[in-house]
Amino acid sequence: MPREFSRSIRLGDQIQRELAEVLERDLKDPRVGMVTITSVRMSRDLAHATVYVTALGNADAVHGSLQALRGAAGFLRSALSTRFRSRTIPALHFVHDASVERGARIGALIDAAIASDRSFHEGGDLPEHTSSVEEGSSDDHEAPRTSPL
Repeated sequence: MPREFSRSIRLGDQIQRELAEVLERDLKDPRVGMVTITSVRMSRDLAHATVYVTALGNADAVHGSLQALRGAAGFLRSALSTRFRSRTIPALHFVHDASVERGARIGALIDAAIASDRSFHEGGDLPEHTSSVEEGSSDDHEAPRTSPL
């Protein structure tokens, strides 16, 4: 019976949980700041793990956090080796995950568009949108008739 998730996905999820704990408890570098591990993607041979992180602050703070994490990659890898029963621990590659910022920006744009639309329609000068097909009219919605053979 095949498993639902591949080994690389399971290992990536486990590395994400363990790294979050190590960052919280063991890593004492103040340059790291407030970082969140959003996901971990494993290579097919499980030799490399790309760790996607978000960080609070401006672009300089994010860059500093990434540099500190890249510098601590060896320490983090050795901390993972004590927590796993694996022969090898993948090399860690840290990348900034901008999806959270993009999501917030898109949410703000949607909120601005809704507010603009409401203020535009508050005057009541524009007619409401109506559907082109009247409700209850079955002429347009009849199923095609087929002739019996």
